[in-house]
Amino acid sequence: MRTLMRARQLPYDAETARRHIASSDTVMRDIVRRVGPYEMQVRGQPYQSLLRAILYQQLAGAAAAAIERRFLALFGGRIPKPHELAQLSDEQFRGAGVSRQKAGYMRSIGERFASGELSDRKLLRAPDDEVIDAVTRIKGVGRWTADMLLMFCIGRPDVLPVGDLGIQNAMKLAYGLDAPPKPDEMLRIAEPWRPYRSAGAWYLWRRGDVLTL
Repeated sequence: MRTLMRARQLPYDAETARRHIASSDTVMRDIVRRVGPYEMQVRGQPYQSLLRAILYQQLAGAAAAAIERRFLALFGGRIPKPHELAQLSDEQFRGAGVSRQKAGYMRSIGERFASGELSDRKLLRAPDDEVIDAVTRIKGVGRWTADMLLMFCIGRPDVLPVGDLGIQNAMKLAYGLDAPPKPDEMLRIAEPWRPYRSAGAWYLWRRGDVLTL
């Protein structure tokens, strides 16, 4: 499904975000220097991004990709329309390798988009907190998935995914903490990054890559 999710231009200025993060504190300045340019990519639309997030939950990349291919094959290799997804039978889901639980989650996505309760247009235009509230009403979609949607699909500049283990561990190492920080401590550390906390999170994810080169 990722191959069907076209990359779009970042809706805010990457160089402005990079400069702001580099000047926010000395720890981030060093990380930005090591990592280099801010190269966040945004892809796809909310509907297809949510479907992919459910398909990939708790699966290794290769296994999830195989299920994704079989699932898309049910629709001739294209992403199903919401009403088609809502009507898919348990047997069809199971034949593609999608568990009963995930099938329920995906049907719920299809139903909400088919009814008009949710739409790509609404989510792309809504404030961050409204997006989070709307998508986490879908069973199987939690706050982490909502944060990833905001960052990597909708392209919001000021998202801090406090539930992400990678960010927690990177903060622990970068800031010399005794343990991975709790959400309130993460928010305190990242306060100087506003309004570009998405960029700060991206640099923390990339920090591990450059240190292992």
